[in-house]
Amino acid sequence: MERVQCCIAGGGPAGMMLGLLLARAGIRVAVLEKHRDFLRDFRGDTIHPSTLEVLHELGLLDEFLKLPHQKVQELRGQVGETLVTIADFRRLPVRCPYIALIPQWDFLDFIARQGARYPGFGLRMESEVSGLLLRGGKVAGVKVGGREIEADLVIGADGRSSTVRAAAGLEVKDLGAPIDVLWFRLSRRPDDSDDTMGRFDRGSILVMLNRGEHWQCAFVIPKDSAQKVRDRGLEAFRARIAALVPVAGERVGEIASWDDVKLLTVQVNRLRRWYREGLLCIGDAAHAMSPVGGIGINLAIQDAVAAANILRNGDFGLRSLQAVQARRELPTRLTQGFQVLVQNLILKRVLADEAGSAPLRPPLALRLLTGFEFVRRIPARVVGMGFRPEHVRS
Repeated sequence: MERVQCCIAGGGPAGMMLGLLLARAGIRVAVLEKHRDFLRDFRGDTIHPSTLEVLHELGLLDEFLKLPHQKVQELRGQVGETLVTIADFRRLPVRCPYIALIPQWDFLDFIARQGARYPGFGLRMESEVSGLLLRGGKVAGVKVGGREIEADLVIGADGRSSTVRAAAGLEVKDLGAPIDVLWFRLSRRPDDSDDTMGRFDRGSILVMLNRGEHWQCAFVIPKDSAQKVRDRGLEAFRARIAALVPVAGERVGEIASWDDVKLLTVQVNRLRRWYREGLLCIGDAAHAMSPVGGIGINLAIQDAVAAANILRNGDFGLRSLQAVQARRELPTRLTQGFQVLVQNLILKRVLADEAGSAPLRPPLALRLLTGFEFVRRIPARVVGMGFRPEHVRS
């Protein structure tokens, strides 16, 4: 039986960052990742200014920015025939006033390399947590395949379908989500625009992220309507994409089958209590986020920084675990409130408005962004920095 001070289930952004920070503080950590590598398509690839600031505080920013990435200084959208600047990050008071688009596997590999510099950091690939060790009602470790790992503290950072959360019996509050997302790729050509762009038209929303050699595309659909989209046929789907973005017309043939289109079932929820004795949940395991703004990764990393700041001395008692939730619950609630507002006031209404031949007119909220530069600072702050940016103390 292996024993560590802290066992982290899940090698995503929250788990890897917390593992690095705790090992840096001298705590023996095992990070358990169920896959053999980090290579999975259509995970969140947006590293926001708040996360870049954390990397700076760790002295890792310059090395990180040597990795191939694209910079997004503005979020823009076309609503009907109107071009709207939704957020301008260039005025944020940070060292990197932009979003860095980088494959999540590159980010996780980078954090893994940094963690390996510390003797207390252990990363175990192909190690899927199947259950918890319980002793006298307290969580005392995890079960991994046929072995057990004892730990003073177990961290659930294993995503929206968290095994740890379910095994701990923690209650989830569902806030609802009126959308799902279909992800796919289209090739990008040298004469294409560099902009990351959202295209809104009657009954349709398409977001295109510039990933250098290709466009990562998110087609937003009403909740639970993926099968209806498939039933209409692949050719109808291609035609819909081509009608939204003319430059895609010659490339939609690259969507060869439905295997090239991945469904993200959107959830927005959070735990009522993030902990029990011997266990703490962070990131998506504590609060599943909407893809609105690409905020989820960065909120999860903020959780990790706050948790490391509080737990760095090895005090894993209930008061410390309560303190982590107390620190991060308000930013989570405010962020989810912002996302739900965008979903209900903008996305849901656009998707429901399929009638009529006149171009779609921007909702009032988007018209305010177009008319007033200072208003654009609000979504830039919420998306780029969050409601309570954390700083490294561990």
